[in-house]
Amino acid sequence: MKNVVLYVRVSTDEQGRGYSLRDQEQKLLNYCQNNNLNVLHIFREDYSAKTFKRPEFKKLLEFCKKKRNEVHQLLFIKWDRFSRNTAESYQMINAFNQLAIQVNAIEQPLDLTIPEQGLMLAMYLSMPEVENHRRSLNVISGMRRRSEERRVGKECRSRWS
Repeated sequence: MKNVVLYVRVSTDEQGRGYSLRDQEQKLLNYCQNNNLNVLHIFREDYSAKTFKRPEFKKLLEFCKKKRNEVHQLLFIKWDRFSRNTAESYQMINAFNQLAIQVNAIEQPLDLTIPEQGLMLAMYLSMPEVENHRRSLNVISGMRRRSEERRVGKECRSRWS
């Protein structure tokens, strides 16, 4: 029986108080039960995945280093739960490979021993980063628009005063 570590993540405290973490966790536990995998530990995070400087992820990595001969896999729901930073993702996957720990998403599973699966990994890792960048640009654009409308509104009010 293989030993696994599970990782569930949401981006904010508010999401953490909702159902997402529990839903991710239950899906992972069901997967492990159906695939005869032994869960050693579950790490729960409510922190952005822009970098790996996340409190629980740091604990997860230390746990895996200490138990490197016992942990066979790190599992999470989707690749965007793992990271939203393509370059750092590849570095982190390599760090786990050096520990002989396979990293995978149960809803987007990949067999990285097959070269063509590397293309899918690239898509799974880059799409969340692009999504974050697009969201950031939309927020900046909205803030600029709001600022412009306030300025124009003040000018109009001062003309009529």
